[in-house]
Amino acid sequence: MKTKGLRTNKINIVTLGCSKNLVDSEVLYTQLKGNGMNVTHESKKDDANIVVINTCGFIDNAKEESVNTILRYVDAKEAGVVDKVYVTGCLSHRYKDELEVEIPTVDAWFGTNELPRLLKTLKADYKHELVGERLLTTPAHFAYLKIAEGCDRPCSFCAIPLMRGGHVSRPMDELVKEAQSLARRGTKELILIAQDLTYYGLDLYKKRNLADLMRRLSDVEGIDWIRLQYAYPSGFPMDVLDAMNERPNICNYLDMPLQTGSTAQLQLMRRGITREKTEALIHSIREKVPNITLRTTLIVGHPGETEEQFDETYDFVERMRFDRLGVFTYSHEENTHSFSLEDDVPADVKQERADEIMGLQQGISYELNQEKVGHFYKVLFDRKEGGYFIGRTEADSPEVDNEVLVKADSTYVRQGDFALVKITEAHEFDLFGEVVAQ
Repeated sequence: MKTKGLRTNKINIVTLGCSKNLVDSEVLYTQLKGNGMNVTHESKKDDANIVVINTCGFIDNAKEESVNTILRYVDAKEAGVVDKVYVTGCLSHRYKDELEVEIPTVDAWFGTNELPRLLKTLKADYKHELVGERLLTTPAHFAYLKIAEGCDRPCSFCAIPLMRGGHVSRPMDELVKEAQSLARRGTKELILIAQDLTYYGLDLYKKRNLADLMRRLSDVEGIDWIRLQYAYPSGFPMDVLDAMNERPNICNYLDMPLQTGSTAQLQLMRRGITREKTEALIHSIREKVPNITLRTTLIVGHPGETEEQFDETYDFVERMRFDRLGVFTYSHEENTHSFSLEDDVPADVKQERADEIMGLQQGISYELNQEKVGHFYKVLFDRKEGGYFIGRTEADSPEVDNEVLVKADSTYVRQGDFALVKITEAHEFDLFGEVVAQ
């Protein structure tokens, strides 16, 4: 039998969901380390006696994964392997009252804005001097930089405002200070994230200020790449593209979730834009930055989506030829506007539509990748896996985009280093090449 009280506390932080959640976990990790505590992230050893689970509550699959993870650690607690289980993040924020009843053996539940209370429960002080400082759980050479919290957009399907609140921009000076701190510790790539990057600055500076922020971050010594994720199409600030063109260390890359290619569905989704205006925006972006990589995300099976409307989306994808694309099947989320509509597209039809879109995109990606064979690209190497060094071009974000594989038996590159690579072979979502200069 385990004897409690004889061992030093060790805290394991488990992160589920998106990169924004990962940043929250890194802030918690930094605060706990700053208090001199023994803390780890995603420990493989299961040797921590205190577990903090940072949950996701975005869609059904994410909620299921979060609940299963909580139950796993609750079982470990009941078996005497773990002493305390704490739950924070979006799922906890959104469903705290129900979860307290259903899983009473969790020691405490915390919302997305309750870091000080969580720290106090863990017997740690909130250290203001650590604001802007962050210990990374990613490889040191890239970091996510969360420039705002929450969202003011009225999208009918989205529960994010219920869990994260309204849009709140972080002050520019604070973000620059954090970027400088990261650069001093070896970060070369900043990935700017928020629920909506394009709203940045409206609350603090009374104007959309993303382009100015990009320029200030571009001036930080040691930052080689700055990448934009999660831009909103309606009211897109075109001066962002001017900053891309001006600064060589701002990647010609834009992640802009568009959700559907049907105007009728866009209206139901309350997106504030039509397909025609969306296409005009895409053409304007490509005209202004001809070599830009466009990534988008779509939802299929939203209430009321007919076969004809889905065909519009399919046709939209076929004509726009996005460089990168992901698809979600619609999830019927309580307290959203879409929840008042009948979830009338069967689950198997939703999945069939998602598969159709991804099949189309697979072919588009293959054709676009074939055009890269024989060309040279600057590649940032993330890791070694099997017999390959694996990296990314300017056109690729970590976790979600294409990768470049170089045989490890013919060359050597260090994690976090750039190299010039000639592409020798291309598949649907992977490129193969050889290093020609480091």
